[in-house]
Amino acid sequence: MDLFHEDHPAWLAQVSEDIIDPDQPIIDPHHHLWPDMMGDIYNVDELAVDTGAGHNVIGTMFMECGTCYREDGPEHEKSLGETEYVLAQAARIRELNLGAPILGMVGHIDLRESATLDESLDKHIDLAGDFFKGIRHAGASAPAGDAESMLIPGPAPADLYRLGEFQAGVRRLGERGLSYDTWHYHFQLPDYIALAKACPDTTMILDHFSTPLGVGSFEGKHDEIFAAWKDHMRELSECENVSLKLGGLAMPDNGFGWHLAERPPSSDELLEAHGRWYRHALECFGADRCMFESNFPVDRLSLSYTVYYNAMKKLTAGFSSSEKDALFAGTARRVYRLAD
Repeated sequence: MDLFHEDHPAWLAQVSEDIIDPDQPIIDPHHHLWPDMMGDIYNVDELAVDTGAGHNVIGTMFMECGTCYREDGPEHEKSLGETEYVLAQAARIRELNLGAPILGMVGHIDLRESATLDESLDKHIDLAGDFFKGIRHAGASAPAGDAESMLIPGPAPADLYRLGEFQAGVRRLGERGLSYDTWHYHFQLPDYIALAKACPDTTMILDHFSTPLGVGSFEGKHDEIFAAWKDHMRELSECENVSLKLGGLAMPDNGFGWHLAERPPSSDELLEAHGRWYRHALECFGADRCMFESNFPVDRLSLSYTVYYNAMKKLTAGFSSSEKDALFAGTARRVYRLAD
């Protein structure tokens, strides 16, 4: 499948919108960087174009994505290459004044490996210091019959969240003052709830609404999925150690098909398709436990940075200023312990 249009920036630019509330400070708590993303490049130069398009993005958070791992050395040290790469990219932003600074990062280690867990964390922190905020060891486990229909089929074992050694690793993050991020699919929410209850002292962040799928055997089933997801999210909200990232619904695997359309969606079209997921999550968790995420460049396959944040500003038009400040920046600043 050809994921990028021949001139992808021109395709995105077909939908041009004025920036809504351009003074609202934004910390984007979830983006990636790739020297090669499925045949395309998304590094700090491309990030600067997006964050500098008109919204008041005052900082960002890098989220692990398996990029630039070391090719040699012990297996548990290979992800140090990603931390080295992100530190260099963050320094480049500062040196060239490319725009919104990267304020911190979430890296990756295998949380099941108790023998090397603390050693691995120490090495990342030795490199990055307080810039290193936590670990994402994703639980996404694609059903065998659907993997071929998915752009990013999650490779985790289906029972990852219930493994004793994995739960011990997540608890160890909390003991060390680090957070735990993950993404998984909608049908994995019961296992994630069990994990959250088993690790009450670890700050946990769930990415992408739990990725409700819309491809393969899940194609055309958004209404059915939403009905079960609503109840699971309400139950999850009782776990006070869990916060949500609200975004990532425009990935191809969510099944909305915009990456294949003649033009990308407008902010109104985005809200029409996704609004109910946002509204229910906010009803369950509240602004102080939610943060808006771009999930770029993955969601960039479907929409522009301007459109995404315009949609979030339309969604929150009736919210108080304190609620908006939390959703656009404050929750991310608190949860990831970002300096003012």
